[in-house]
Amino acid sequence: MGQEMVKTEAKRWTYQDYLKLPDEKRYEIINGELFMVPAPNLFHQDISRNLEYLMWNYVREKNLGVVYYAPVDVVLSEENVFQPDIVFVSRDNFGILKEKAIFGAPDLVVEIISPSSIYNDMNVKKEIYEKFGVKEYWIVDPANKAIQIFTLEGGKFKLHFFGYETGKTSSKIIQGFEVELEEIFKSVI
Repeated sequence: MGQEMVKTEAKRWTYQDYLKLPDEKRYEIINGELFMVPAPNLFHQDISRNLEYLMWNYVREKNLGVVYYAPVDVVLSEENVFQPDIVFVSRDNFGILKEKAIFGAPDLVVEIISPSSIYNDMNVKKEIYEKFGVKEYWIVDPANKAIQIFTLEGGKFKLHFFGYETGKTSSKIIQGFEVELEEIFKSVI
């Protein structure tokens, strides 16, 4: 069963409005529109945990920066506040880390898509991440056990990797980080 991103009442939402929302639900602001984001299913959680664990162990061992996972607020602008599944912030970029949120573009963002988020994750958010200078964007598709990785080159995202089910991928931004797709998509379900 897919998750539904629910669009709320018509008004221009900002980060200041977002701060007044109740904590018991997850929200994102995309181009000034507020969306309620339901809790992900268990396969989504398995994928997120697996990738975050592998990435965090590598980043910590090499002292490259920090890895956060949802829910964590990434405030790109007053009208673009996201909760990506996983983010990496390099040591050189620690200035964007504040107590309440990440204020600025993380070096790497991972979004694990669901049927209701495909359009936003693959189009709208991708364009916004590109505009604000996210250096690497991973789109993980649980239904097809596929990953697309885009890297920022000349201000535009270029496809760095596409694979599904088996094989190995690597990050351009997290130097030396490689991972087998089977490890990412392991699940007990």
